[in-house]
Amino acid sequence: MYRVAMVAFPGIRAFDVSVITEVWGTDRTDRGVPAFDLRRVATDTSTPLPLRGGLTLLPDRTLTWLSRADLVLIPGLDDHITPAPTPVLDALRRAHARGTTLAALCGGAFTLAQAGLLDGRRAITHWALVDLLRTRHPRVTVVPDALFIEDGNIWTAAGTAAGIDLCLHLVRRAHGAEAAAAIARSMVTAPFRTGTQAQFIEQPTPCTDRDADTLAAVREHALRHLHEPLTVAALAARAGMSPRTFARRFTAETGTTPLRWLLEQRIAAAQKLLERTDLPMPEVARRAGFGSEVTMRQHFASRLATSPRAYRAAFSTAPAAAPVSAGAGSSPIAR
Repeated sequence: MYRVAMVAFPGIRAFDVSVITEVWGTDRTDRGVPAFDLRRVATDTSTPLPLRGGLTLLPDRTLTWLSRADLVLIPGLDDHITPAPTPVLDALRRAHARGTTLAALCGGAFTLAQAGLLDGRRAITHWALVDLLRTRHPRVTVVPDALFIEDGNIWTAAGTAAGIDLCLHLVRRAHGAEAAAAIARSMVTAPFRTGTQAQFIEQPTPCTDRDADTLAAVREHALRHLHEPLTVAALAARAGMSPRTFARRFTAETGTTPLRWLLEQRIAAAQKLLERTDLPMPEVARRAGFGSEVTMRQHFASRLATSPRAYRAAFSTAPAAAPVSAGAGSSPIAR
């Protein structure tokens, strides 16, 4: 059982508590998701903690339980200036020293920074809090436009919905893409989003609704044809735009370039095939649109820090003698 600790203290955000509870605290073992043991950890368990909106949270473990946790999650804060309790900061330092993965949602980065754990590290928070984090914690290298990032086994996420992205990514990292996808389906959210939070910063609308609908249709077409060669020029032609205009509007809408978006989709498709089937590696690479096993292996190494074979060994759920037939032209995600 995967043990997850949510650090609770006065001032944490109710939304982040709900996100953590929904991802890690709901039993979905009937859908193939591993069992998680989520604990609400605080300085004491006798007093409910007030949350905004008239809610309360009752801790069920003291800070000593962090020594048992595989993952420690820090919710964001309603007030990013008020210091976290000293026992909480000390407990986070000890957890990090033990090598436990720490992950902060939204303004939870301020708590990690108060503990000194982000000194000399890259970190992210909500785009509206970037300047505040830089000012109050100048030893932190604040990345302005990521959805979430990792540095030294410490994860930080941008605002609000990016906390969902980070939690699902941590599930995917520890338990595979299929487990993360099952949780995302039950939450009616995307298994992962590509791009940066730059797409959410206040700015003039970059294109018309009609253009947005067209780009959505192009992305849907690409997802159904990942196994085919897909160039920016071909996608732009489908959208009825010049390649330059298409690339500019695609980036404005998604926060990433068309080629980077395609790469993320192909990696996700390959992950699913490696988990669900025992297809040979060249066939997995073909269906996911990588062209060759070598190319797929290179992208797995750079993006996932593993190989396709090691990924399959860790996360495969396919019966050993039940390969999926390789129908020509079949979509790798429409299965």
